[in-house]
Amino acid sequence: MTMQFRVVHTTRIAYDGGVAASFNEARMTPLTSGQQVVVHTRLDVQPTPWSQTYRDYWGTEVTAFEVLDQHSELTVTATSTVQVNRPPQEPGSMTWDELRAPAVLDRFCETLVVDDRVRPDAELRALAAGLAAGSDGPSDFAAKVCALVYAEMKYQSGSTKVHGHASDAWAARAGVCQDMAHVAIGVLRAAQVPARYVSGYLHPRREPEVGETVTGESHAWIEWWDGAWIGFDPTNDVAPGDRHVVVARGRDYTDVPPLTGIFSGGSTSSMAVAVQVTRLS
Repeated sequence: MTMQFRVVHTTRIAYDGGVAASFNEARMTPLTSGQQVVVHTRLDVQPTPWSQTYRDYWGTEVTAFEVLDQHSELTVTATSTVQVNRPPQEPGSMTWDELRAPAVLDRFCETLVVDDRVRPDAELRALAAGLAAGSDGPSDFAAKVCALVYAEMKYQSGSTKVHGHASDAWAARAGVCQDMAHVAIGVLRAAQVPARYVSGYLHPRREPEVGETVTGESHAWIEWWDGAWIGFDPTNDVAPGDRHVVVARGRDYTDVPPLTGIFSGGSTSSMAVAVQVTRLS
């Protein structure tokens, strides 16, 4: 079923004492693909900056901007109208031998790196080895990994930091969607299944009501390669549907933060983020 949403994502940063200049990158514009179409999008920044837009290595639209006037607050508001029609995914069909062929490993080498950010600990590697041994193929294994993450980890806002490691979140059995995505990605890559991080928005209600504006979520889920990219949301134990709006993809959160930057003078005193989502049709 096709759904159309308006998403308003606002970030306000207050600087203690004011800053002389700031240089920033925003990844807040949804992607247009065969499954979602961006009807309208706009990024407003106050104070008014100099800006340019480009696509990064992973295909994400990035707005780079700089404010060279003295300012004590920075407000970035991304407003987008997006039409989503995400059909059921085709099941994966590759065998383990096909997936681990040198040509596949070479093509997807960047989404096979098991670094500190996503590396599973010894306990999780042992659990994953048992799941892999009893799986018919990569997608069967990936589904079991996501089910394990959903069953074992509790969604707990504020339990981890934005630069935290998957192993810490797994040890605590708690985290946010970012952590659950990192845990699943690390397990898949350790088994030589290419996996990548997806960021975007999620309407929180399973049956969104037309015309009602609700508090939405910046969200994260995963995709793995099995002849095509197959997605799953381990936080909610569902495949991405029409309520999921894709903004960016990358190796992990480091490739897709909504707003990053540096500034000269002063210090950050507070940051507030709000996402409002309205189903239009």
